[in-house]
Amino acid sequence: MKKITYKIILSLSLIFAVSCEKMTEGINDNPNDIIVGDVQERLFLTGAQLANIQLNCGHLNRIGGMYSGQLIGYSSLYSNIYGFSLSTAESNSEWNYIYVNVQSNTKHIAANSSNSLLVGIAKIIEGHAFGTGASLFGDIPFSEAGNLEISDPVFDSQIDVYAGAIALLDEGISTLNSATAGSISEDIYFGGDKAKWIAAAYTLKARFYLHQKNYASAFTAAQNGISSASGDMKYNPPGAAGSGDRNLFWTILEGSRSGDIGNSDTESVDGIETLKESYLIQMLDASNALSRNNSKTDETARKGFYTIDSSGGVANSGILEETQPQNMVTFFENELILAECAARNGTLESGLPHLNNVRAWMNTGGHVNSNFQSETYSYLAYDAADFESGGIENADGVNSKIAFLREVIEERYVSGFGMHMPYNDSRRLRKSDSNIAVPYILVDGPQSGPWPERMPYATTELNSNSNSPAEDPGIFETTEVNK
Repeated sequence: MKKITYKIILSLSLIFAVSCEKMTEGINDNPNDIIVGDVQERLFLTGAQLANIQLNCGHLNRIGGMYSGQLIGYSSLYSNIYGFSLSTAESNSEWNYIYVNVQSNTKHIAANSSNSLLVGIAKIIEGHAFGTGASLFGDIPFSEAGNLEISDPVFDSQIDVYAGAIALLDEGISTLNSATAGSISEDIYFGGDKAKWIAAAYTLKARFYLHQKNYASAFTAAQNGISSASGDMKYNPPGAAGSGDRNLFWTILEGSRSGDIGNSDTESVDGIETLKESYLIQMLDASNALSRNNSKTDETARKGFYTIDSSGGVANSGILEETQPQNMVTFFENELILAECAARNGTLESGLPHLNNVRAWMNTGGHVNSNFQSETYSYLAYDAADFESGGIENADGVNSKIAFLREVIEERYVSGFGMHMPYNDSRRLRKSDSNIAVPYILVDGPQSGPWPERMPYATTELNSNSNSPAEDPGIFETTEVNK
């Protein structure tokens, strides 16, 4: 890892070039060579946030979507990736997002700003990025990363990185609690709203505890997390004319990779058009044997909202509409963490209100955009009897708590589209909790294991850091928290 010189992102636009995913290559380069002292520290915040969006919603997110049965890689690069052929070069951009774009900017803010509101936000963004990095890669540089005197930082264990990320979130929460409330126009997530930042930080803590199967700590953190959809952290594409500020999936399909990914399409086999639907779409299809629809659930609108037209971005009006917000940290995630952890630590009755909170929100149409809110949907409250043997959510007669947890994980799988959540859950549950894991299949990809357990280390890091592994261990190498 080369020494990092602090520079600033001067543009607020996401310049998402779709070729080879070099979307923000050089994002910290300043052609006018303005020195750091000439700009205000708050301007570094936007740069860190843009990179964090790419880390959580960009290329590796699409790969995780394919490796959890939500997306199909139809052709070219994504077809190869879908078949588990993933090179270390695919991680180069995301690696830079963490270390060059997020960490350099947030550390500069922490070291130079006297604004506690700004510093607290910066610490939370850094914690978010490193927790995501640990989940994707496993062991990564952390304790020595960002030290300009160390060119080759050691790789810390995944567990230690998670602990460090949570410590950063705690520092951010503490700093914000003592900060004077105000607004920060450069904050593209919350505009400097410290209450929303604190709640998001607690949900992130809960997420990272969940990854480690520390369900008691996850529940405790989530109790202070995001309590309504109005507090969601999202990337809201401004969609300015002539800019790159669009939904990242829409941008890919509208650009040079049109037709490479989707979740529903047809192919001609011996002159017969055959429907190919991802596991996700099959779950939402009332006519499919895998359907989640029942007497209390009608997901007609949701299926339409989630169906991707792979032919191009313009054709999509649902979850890949050009200005459709992309979820990063949300109310539904927080409630589903509470639901799972409450049931694991007690009874299904203790988790049921949290699942029903999510369903009540979905029953208002909040889970789809305006293009689909006039379509049919229904999410009535469940009761405990629905999960008893023979109930509408327990046709196979399993233990009622297992039936409940299975429904919670299914809802995380569907709601978590476009987040790393489904991919993380599949790795978390596949070995230890196979009875509640979503048993997804890949439509055109490999049909049996081994299954991907991590993303590869970046080629740039492998080649430049003497403390990196001699070679990447491969995508099937199980990380510490998922063994």
